[in-house]
Amino acid sequence: MNDTLQPAGEAAAPVHPMVRFAGVTKRYGPLTVLNGLDLAVAAHEKVAIIGPSGSGKTTVLRLLMTLEEVDAGVIEVDGQPLTHMVRDGQLVRADRAHLRRMRGRIGMVFQHFNLFPHMTALQNCMEAPVTVLGLHRDEARERAGELLAMVGLADKLDHHPAQLSGGQQQRVAIARALAMRPQVLLFDEVTSALDPELCGEVLSVIRDLGRAHSVTMLMVTHQMGFAREFADRVCFFDQGRILEQGPAEALFAQPREARTRQFLRAVMEAV
Repeated sequence: MNDTLQPAGEAAAPVHPMVRFAGVTKRYGPLTVLNGLDLAVAAHEKVAIIGPSGSGKTTVLRLLMTLEEVDAGVIEVDGQPLTHMVRDGQLVRADRAHLRRMRGRIGMVFQHFNLFPHMTALQNCMEAPVTVLGLHRDEARERAGELLAMVGLADKLDHHPAQLSGGQQQRVAIARALAMRPQVLLFDEVTSALDPELCGEVLSVIRDLGRAHSVTMLMVTHQMGFAREFADRVCFFDQGRILEQGPAEALFAQPREARTRQFLRAVMEAV
């Protein structure tokens, strides 16, 4: 990647993006949360999304997970419309079957873990591959065990969430997302509910994933140091749009926009 910052909307778009937002708008009543968002993310790219609260960051991930509906524009994953489908040559709203197929390409790790409390770590990681992908239980068990071992929890397979620390629960959540073998992996403030020591262990797992897996990653985070180190590109959101974006080191070292500089200064001073 080139080391110069690009104005919003002028970043070089990947030829075949894995994720593409084209003119996407999302409103909640009179409040416009995303305003005509254009964003293309290349396959295997790691993008950090930063910005103040209410700037639309998490909405980007929720739209990708089809937890929210777009009000205008189109989202594509691997060249296929996500929330729309082609019928009789026209782009129409996707039906449930299409949404289910497309959703299987995307995994998300939430801020508050969202594990099933009545299931063990192993069962949490097996559930979706069996029920959604139709994987045989033996194969799902083997896959889940391998992924839990990968995130350092080989000795916690039979533990329920209440028996695990916050950091361990978040690592189970990461293994659960990976069990679906997604093309795109989303992280929504995954360390904000953790104390500093547990935060470090989760970021270490994500760092290892970035090295070992060829999955596209989008991460909403307030961990500026990690975003600077980990991300290929950083997008600074403000008032529902990308105000500035560019390679991580360039954006943190020499932000072009005064609003970006103000935000980074405030966040760094708060650490």
